Amino acid sequence: MKKVLFLAVALGTALSFTSCKSSQESAYRAAYEKAKAQEAAMVETTPVTVQQTTTAPATTTTTTPVQTTTTTPANVANAEVRTIQGGYSVAKGATVKTYGIVVGSFSLQANAENLFATLTNQGWAPSVVKTNETINGITGWYRVVAASYDDKAQAVQTRDQLRNTYNGAWLLYSK
Repeated sequence: MKKVLFLAVALGTALSFTSCKSSQESAYRAAYEKAKAQEAAMVETTPVTVQQTTTAPATTTTTTPVQTTTTTPANVANAEVRTIQGGYSVAKGATVKTYGIVVGSFSLQANAENLFATLTNQGWAPSVVKTNETINGITGWYRVVAASYDDKAQAVQTRDQLRNTYNGAWLLYSK
């Protein structure tokens, strides 16, 4: 008798666990279906405006103001130049002349070469120089020189032009 009672209870318990099914959908599924329905309704009700314009040939003259920067000899003489302690070696590009315009400094060579490629695409003749300087605990910096000149006045003028794009551009003096 105990065996039959035990089997009946076990069978009843097994049936109750296997037949339990949630009567409600999961909250996630309901929210997902609601969002999909709203999205479909938005697509169906959003009006699409198509504009057709016709243009007649017009003769217009566009003038672009040109900003010229002139550097007086006094500004050239007082222009700040920096040197690199311990010197440097050219890692990529042409040899740097007496005055180079540095537009970027990187601890990773790949970053310097990315800027090198950008400057090349813009029409500059850049160089990447490797230094042995230690700055903020990092030794071995890569400086990107956008252009270099033997004439200081020309270097200052180009530096001022480059500062429109590369705010921290500075002059590198190499003896």
